[in-house]
Amino acid sequence: MNLAVIGSGGREHAICFKLKQSKGIKKIFCIPGNAGTSILVENISEDIGNFEGIYKIIKEKKIDMVIVGPEQPLVDGIVDYLSERKIKVIGPDKFASQLEGSKAFMKNLCKENNIPTANYGIFNEFNAALDFIQKNGTPIVVKADGLAAGKGVTVCQTIEKAKNKTKEILDGKFKSSKKVVLEEFLEGEELSYFAIVDHKSYLYFGSAQDHKRVGEGDTGPNTGGMGAYSPTNMLTKELEEKIKKKIIEPTLMAMKKLGHPYKGFLYAGLMIKKGEPYLIEYNIRMGDPECQVLMMRLESDLLDIMESTVKNNLNNKKIKWSNDSCMTVVLCSKGYPGNYIKNSEIENLDKINLNKNFQIFHAGTYKNNSKIFSNGGRVLNITSLAKNLKKAREESLSNLNKIKWKDGFFRKDIGWRVIDKNENN
Repeated sequence: MNLAVIGSGGREHAICFKLKQSKGIKKIFCIPGNAGTSILVENISEDIGNFEGIYKIIKEKKIDMVIVGPEQPLVDGIVDYLSERKIKVIGPDKFASQLEGSKAFMKNLCKENNIPTANYGIFNEFNAALDFIQKNGTPIVVKADGLAAGKGVTVCQTIEKAKNKTKEILDGKFKSSKKVVLEEFLEGEELSYFAIVDHKSYLYFGSAQDHKRVGEGDTGPNTGGMGAYSPTNMLTKELEEKIKKKIIEPTLMAMKKLGHPYKGFLYAGLMIKKGEPYLIEYNIRMGDPECQVLMMRLESDLLDIMESTVKNNLNNKKIKWSNDSCMTVVLCSKGYPGNYIKNSEIENLDKINLNKNFQIFHAGTYKNNSKIFSNGGRVLNITSLAKNLKKAREESLSNLNKIKWKDGFFRKDIGWRVIDKNENN
């Protein structure tokens, strides 16, 4: 069997890494891939928005199945395009992709199906939005309706900042958004809950904790993710039952009723408040960098899970996970999440020993004359599997210090809340 993975980030590198362990695969292609995936699989350069070009590659390379990594092609309808041409593809169709592609769609779906979420308002006119802000006060969460590469959400502590961020969105800061979603700020602890879904059933696909803020101690602006760990100790059996019954299952039932049953990875970003889960956001694909830690902990065959998803046969499967903890620390380019340095050489990567417990997943990299250069904000994911989180972090930080890159920075405190709490008990 030949497979294609679409995307060029750390998530796609991690998926390729796991698929390489499956015996039933003849060849894996990554479109377009990065410097890291080029070591494992064959990269093919193509714009992931060019569905015709991707289809041509699929036919030429006799590709049997496609796994779509990032959200943009899903929101743009790549699953519809390939399915119409009888290509096996894993991911939701264009309509179902609105769960991530439109925050207004997701919030309205919650309201109509009694799915617990923060109180909200949806606006395309500034004065009405301002009225909502003034009535509800701060802190308040301001969200661009459409995709914004992880930069469309701001927690505003002042009315003035909320007004400014709302105006920016309504004035067209993000091409995907003509509406703003204003949301009650929920106090609690965040949790990422993953499922793999076919048209008949779904299976739990791991839990993780992401670190969105750029600065240590969770300070500064939001990013696409500065690091993550798995599993999270917050997920008790009782809480998981609530997540399934109150959030995941009503969502999947609602999509079926709308005539667009969900298929693929579903990632629920949750806030846990006094033991109760609230849906903050849905992502219609694996998280990044959460995918990296989940792929390291996954003991089941990923190809087998993907084939079962395509055949709507997940209800006969059991997914096995390592009991060890995994952490990834993201090495970023200076200036991120603002204007960051590009085309900067990264040295010493070949001097670090990679094995089943330690991997470096590339995100924003490319290779030129056997040298590795940066071309993204989030550049490398230094990922360690160990008996506990503290050891996993120590291993990641130790290897990070071996990398020679003057233009990089990273958070040294990933997992700080749980590690510090355990040390103090």
